[in-house]
Amino acid sequence: MGKRRNGVLPNAHFKKHWERYVRTWYNQPGKKQRRRRLRQAKALEIAPRPAAGLLRPIVRCPTFKYNTKVRAGRGFTLDELKAAGINVKLAPTIGIAVDPRRRNRSLESLQANVQRLKEYRSKLIIFPRKANQPKHGDSDVCFVMTLWLMHLCYF
Repeated sequence: MGKRRNGVLPNAHFKKHWERYVRTWYNQPGKKQRRRRLRQAKALEIAPRPAAGLLRPIVRCPTFKYNTKVRAGRGFTLDELKAAGINVKLAPTIGIAVDPRRRNRSLESLQANVQRLKEYRSKLIIFPRKANQPKHGDSDVCFVMTLWLMHLCYF
């Protein structure tokens, strides 16, 4: 359908005030520094505990496209905890994520996660609630006091 009669040629300028709709990102470096400072402050606040959060299992991604990749899962299975000798109710209190819905479909992943749990447990230092009355499973009092003094000197 062509033009008819002697009308004005269409030459509309619809983007006259484009500055209003442009989003600048000049505060990116400042926000990056702020996030870093907050991460460091949080790590100091929860000092003896790991800043990364709970220990999570290594799982394979689903589907044919991604099953060559491994990633951190939601939590350890009850079988993995049992094989590592860790009580299910104790696990969350010492920083281990638990997922009762997950199942072990292969022996290799079960053994890998059990090994991961055993390694974590060997490196774990549990501070006793009362220094003069340590409970079963707590770390040695002399070792804990040495660590505490090092922590005080460091900070």
